[in-house]
This record gives sequence, C-alpha cells and structure tokens, in this order.
Amino acid sequence: MFENLSERLEKSLQILKGQGKITEINVAETLKEVRRSLLDADVNYKVAKEFTDTVKAKAMGMNVLASLKPGQVMVKVVHDELVRLMGGAAAEINIKGNPSVVLMAGLQGSGKTTFSGKLANLLKNKRGKRPLLAACDVYRPAAVEQLKVLGAQIDVPVYSEEGNTDPVQIALNAIKEAKRAGRDVVIIDTAGRLAIDEQMMREIANIKKAVQPQETLFVVDAMTGQDAVNTAREFNEKLQFDGAVLTKLDGDARGGAALSIRAVVDKPIKFVGTGEKLDALDVFHPERVASRILGMGDIVSLVEKTQEHYDEEEARKLQRKIEKDQLNLADFLQQIQQVKKMGNTKELLAMIPGMGKKLKDMQIDDNAFKSAEAIIYSMTPAEREKPAILDVSRKRRVARGSGNSIEEVNRLLKRFEESKSAMKNMAKGFKKR
Repeated sequence: MFENLSERLEKSLQILKGQGKITEINVAETLKEVRRSLLDADVNYKVAKEFTDTVKAKAMGMNVLASLKPGQVMVKVVHDELVRLMGGAAAEINIKGNPSVVLMAGLQGSGKTTFSGKLANLLKNKRGKRPLLAACDVYRPAAVEQLKVLGAQIDVPVYSEEGNTDPVQIALNAIKEAKRAGRDVVIIDTAGRLAIDEQMMREIANIKKAVQPQETLFVVDAMTGQDAVNTAREFNEKLQFDGAVLTKLDGDARGGAALSIRAVVDKPIKFVGTGEKLDALDVFHPERVASRILGMGDIVSLVEKTQEHYDEEEARKLQRKIEKDQLNLADFLQQIQQVKKMGNTKELLAMIPGMGKKLKDMQIDDNAFKSAEAIIYSMTPAEREKPAILDVSRKRRVARGSGNSIEEVNRLLKRFEESKSAMKNMAKGFKKR
C-alpha cells in the first residue's frame, strides 16, 4: 500500500537536505518532484496542483529552527497537508437508527458484497451490534449465494427472497424482518453494473428513497485509480452518498484514489479493505495514512491490532514462563498463531517507523508460517515441551512427518532459541526499570 508514492516522496524531499534555509528556488524544485510523484501515483491533476500550491504557500519564508533541518520542516508541512487532503480525521459510520439501515452502492466487481460481510463482522464483533444482511442484487444469482456464504462464516443471518425481482420490496421486507428478529442494523447489498447507466442509478435511488438509510456508502475498487474518482463523482451527483469505501487497497502500491476522492467529491473515506479475510477491514484514519506514506510508520494501528488479539491471562502466563526460562515450542506455536490472526505480516511490519523502506523489495509470504506449524505439529508433546531431546533420529522423523528437510527443522529450532533468548533479555530489562 502506497509503496511507490512513499519512495518517490522520500526522494523528492531529499532535495532540501543540507540546505540552511527554505528558499523559493529549493521549494520550487522539491514541489515539482512532489507533484510528479502524486501524478505518478494516479492522483487527480487538479488535486495534485492545489496540494503543492498550498504546501508552497505554507513553506515559503519559514525560518528553520536551530534543531531542525529544512527537509524536516517540509516533511511536517507535507504531512499536515496530506492529512487535510484526506479529510483531517476519521469519519464515523452512522448506525443510530433502530434498526439502522446501511445502503451499499457501486459498480459490479468493486467488492460491495464482500465489504457488506466485512462490515457486518466489524459491527458485530467491535460495536456489539446484531446485523442482518439483505441480498438485494436480483440480477446476479451468485451474489445472493456469496452473501449467504459470508453470512454463515460470521454467523450473521441473510435475508433474501427467491423469485422476487423487486429490490425495493426485498429491502423493505428485510427491514421488517430485522424489527421482528431484534436485529439493530440492516446492511443492504445492491446490484452493480459494469458501467454507470440510467437504469442502475434509478434503481439505487428508488431503494434509497424507500428505505431512508442512515448511511449510504459508495464502494470502489482502489486499484482502478483515477477511474475510481470519476465513478465516485458520478455516483455522488445522482445519489449523494455519505462516505466512500476503498476496497483492495492492499493491492494498490500507488494509492491515488485515497488521496483524491475526498477532495473531488467532498465526502469522507470511511473504511478501507486491506485483505481478503473477513476481518481485513480498517476505519480510515487520515493522519495514520499520511504518516505511513511518509515512512513514519503507524504505531497506533499496530497497537490496536495487537490489542484485538491480546489475551491478558495468556500473556501473564507467558511472561511467567519467560522469567523462569520455561518457554517451549508449544508456546512458540501459540505465538505464531497469534501473529497470523493479526493479518498480513508485511503490512504489520510496515507500521513500525522506518521499516517501510526496508520492506520494499522483501518478499514476506504469510504461508511461511505453515512450515513452522507443520514441523511443531509433527513433534510429540514431550518434544515440544523439551526441544533438547530432539536428536538426529527424532529430527529426521519430524522432517519426514512435516514434509520438510532436516535443515529446515534445525532452522526452526535455532529461531526458537533466538526468540527465547531475546524475550528473556527483554523481561530482564523491564524488571530493572
């Protein structure tokens, strides 16, 4: 996410390194490169020009404090403007009705159905809501089935009507069903088209008029770049949606849509899809995104993700084991599984300040954990408890049973000992404080 833009902006801002004062000449040179970086990232031309003009106006004539370098001042100005460009602060979803109605809109293939499932999952697990999914795409039979599969995975009911081709009536009936069943949020998945057409707009407008949703969300594939912004503009003119959702942002190294949509349609980005799993959905925080674009990391999001999968009692048990030097491979396996639950490993590491650039050319495969898990699962309980008993004969058996080589078994055991030692030293450091 934003890899190319981050790299280009970093190079652009290097121009000011070593300069004693921000002048019109070095600011102009820097901002020329910044604008080029934004355009290459598929940012709308008008947005890119206004952005650099504003940065120039704020940076011109600024005195560089003794403790700062001009490059750092410019980074601060660019960061603040990126935050403002993307909306300033996170925008909340309105779910105050009873039931609250959330209407999805967007082109076919934008990820509306998957996002509907992800949103239901988020509202259920993080907001304590009891959602109902409504299948109102009457043109694509697979859409209804897909929604039912998603609903089953997250244990959320799906309302559909076989044979009914009136999406307005299905949506109204879904709201009645939600009231009857005590469901407090209705998420309406609607039909999309391959391109914007009058019939599509009339239909979604009719649904909106009938159900009076608290929230209308425009779902758009971030990988379509500038087309995403143009589509958002056309939808907003006809529908006046409340916020945008960017799906597949994890697959777009440019990020131009994220930087342009707010400025073009004056509607906030509320959520971003960051992966295929049903929990790979994040609230859009402009300040955190700006920090990541400029290579500053995103510690707040990393801490939040950790806390979501953090078991306080298990953590205390683990700490006691570390202090007594009793950590074993069963504990190591548990830690691997905790990390896997948190999402894409490369994305998590990129949240650590300074790591983004180092990770650029690294291939980090989430499936790499599978080999470690297979090796540990192939051990007996006694071997997991006391890895020291793993002699050559036992290692050969474990390698055979896990489909790995004996060298890979040795590598895992070495990593385990290194992790064990590092955690023990860390625990000692905390005790001294």
